[in-house]
Amino acid sequence: MIQTSFTQLFGIDHPITCGGMTGAGTAELISAVANAGALGFLAALTQPSPEALVKEIERTRDLTDRPFGVNLTILPMIGNVNYDEYRAAIVESGIKVVETAGANPEPHMADFKAAGIKVIHKATSVRHAVTAERVGVDVISIDGFECAGHPGEDDVPGLVLIPAATQALTIPVIASGGIADGRGLAAALALGAVGVNMGTRFLATTESPVHVNVKQQIVRNTERDTLLVFREFHNTARVVRNAISEQIVERSRRPGASFADVAELASGERGRTAVLAGGDMDGGVWWASQAQGLIHDIDTCATVVETIIADAQASITRLHDLIKL
Repeated sequence: MIQTSFTQLFGIDHPITCGGMTGAGTAELISAVANAGALGFLAALTQPSPEALVKEIERTRDLTDRPFGVNLTILPMIGNVNYDEYRAAIVESGIKVVETAGANPEPHMADFKAAGIKVIHKATSVRHAVTAERVGVDVISIDGFECAGHPGEDDVPGLVLIPAATQALTIPVIASGGIADGRGLAAALALGAVGVNMGTRFLATTESPVHVNVKQQIVRNTERDTLLVFREFHNTARVVRNAISEQIVERSRRPGASFADVAELASGERGRTAVLAGGDMDGGVWWASQAQGLIHDIDTCATVVETIIADAQASITRLHDLIKL
């Protein structure tokens, strides 16, 4: 067992989290992560309304008595999202840990703190992490350039970003982006983090609610099977390479292109319906990190977590044996 200040802070067995994944962060997956001794986050915006989120929280509690949280991602989206109502649903449901991502979480902090909720904020740069610490978050999840989703515009990979963040901050840091095995956990700890966040690795598990075609594609893919889209619109996102993401890149490079030229292709609803639920691997945009190159099987969350911890311990032991004091 690997214990850190992160496991102690949240009452979990292992310093591993499953961050919020829109379209995948539902009760089946997050309860399985929790039962494996890690910390999982329901994706609030997977649910069509705050009322539906309350029901999903209740459903998760029926499946686990271990700690879990809710992710609230604050990003520009196609369609309006009432973040105040989602925040209220989280607070009123008695959730005690929230993962925020995207925009500055400051507008939500007063309500979260008043409810005794600990906040983990996902940041893609040290400067944004410092701002989040200043507004009162409890933990930073620092997201390297390898990650799925939005890596920011600085293109700094984890090997540099993790120690830079731990050096600049006084609150705990967990490492996110491109981590899928025990070697990644051991490396993150060596770089100063107190835990790791994974998304793509948990997407390819037995309990993940996505179509089996998605899981099998992740196993087949390598670290080269992603694309960066929306770069021209200063909202860079890492997605899986497929026919739709290639079309988005091509259209975006045309002179005078705007997001309107790719909006229909980039629709999150299209990706969730056609790909994650329907299994059409070219049906829309879907998210995975460069960690695909490290994922070689589909297994239960319990086995994934157990294997990562065992492999991390083996890596740490190997390094200890190499050092001659």
